[in-house]
Amino acid sequence: MDRSFYHFALNYRGKMNPDDFSRFADAMFLDPSFPKASKDFEKLSRYIEERAHPVMKASIFDQMWDDYCSH
Repeated sequence: MDRSFYHFALNYRGKMNPDDFSRFADAMFLDPSFPKASKDFEKLSRYIEERAHPVMKASIFDQMWDDYCSH
């Protein structure tokens, strides 16, 4: 995990046929207060549960986090 979760998730942005991951990434990109430098699951999870746009669902974050950790 050399890069932050935010930078990893940007890979999912801008799909012609949006899916849950791309909608999450697009909403994350447009959120100026998203913790862009974080690699910490707890910090990111707390932010998503408490402050994130409704498109950024915790269940989608968990799936993306698993993908992030496997890279």
